[in-house]
Amino acid sequence: MHGTFTSRNRFVTVALLAAMIAAAPIRARAASKEIIELQTQVQQLLDMVQRMQSTLDQKFGVIQHLVEQTADNANQMTATVNALQQKLNSQNEALSGKVDTASGQVQSLNDSVDELKSRIAKLDKSIQDLQSQLQNVQSGATPAPGATSGPEAPNGPGAAGAAPSAGAAPTPPLKETFQAALRDYNAAKYTVATGEFQDVVHYYPMDDLAGSAQFYLGEIAYRQQDYQGAIKSYNAVLESFGGNAKAPAAQLHKGYALIQLKKTQSGIQELRLLIQRHPQTPEAAQARAKLNEMGVRINAASAH
Repeated sequence: MHGTFTSRNRFVTVALLAAMIAAAPIRARAASKEIIELQTQVQQLLDMVQRMQSTLDQKFGVIQHLVEQTADNANQMTATVNALQQKLNSQNEALSGKVDTASGQVQSLNDSVDELKSRIAKLDKSIQDLQSQLQNVQSGATPAPGATSGPEAPNGPGAAGAAPSAGAAPTPPLKETFQAALRDYNAAKYTVATGEFQDVVHYYPMDDLAGSAQFYLGEIAYRQQDYQGAIKSYNAVLESFGGNAKAPAAQLHKGYALIQLKKTQSGIQELRLLIQRHPQTPEAAQARAKLNEMGVRINAASAH
């Protein structure tokens, strides 16, 4: 019995060992299959990651290219704007230089005209002095009508040398008075110049120099900040001496005086009328500059 039991035990042990040995390859084959599947999945994941990396690299390259293009365009635009700014600055400087040159030329021309007028006035005075001397010589050589010889002749009622009435004031000479007034004006002797210009207007109201005298009376009032008085004198020039050479300047300064009095719209209207009436004059150019400075649009009809 004991031997039999031992044989059985040995048989069972051998059977178990055989079963274990038989089952070992099955388990090994199952583990190997799972590893292969796992390796396959890992490989698939690696492939997906590589594809994603490649896609990201491509997109990043496109974005980087676009950024570089944008930066280049921005640099080009900056360079273009800087070039335009430099060009505008150069044009403004050139224009300012031309305006300054033109202003200097106009001022030089005005000075030359004033000097020429002064010389002409001196020449006229010399001619008048010569004429007066000639008349005196002729009066001394030819007896006046009604004169008698003898010691009683000077006391007779018809004597040629009769003195003028004591109450009659002599009329001042036109050109000499105007030139003297102009010199006093340029020397800032405004009180004396005012009286002399007023003499010209009073004694020679129809002469063209009276219009110029009215203009300078307005200039004196303007410099003394009497803008109402200045406008009155400028109006006298514009109303009675519209063809006078000082008419454009009178209208320009009238516009300035109105603006000084805070009558801005009236002043703008005067400047526009000046541009319309005398478009090619230096005064019209000054009126345009003033309107541009004030930000006022110039009418197309009055711009030419």
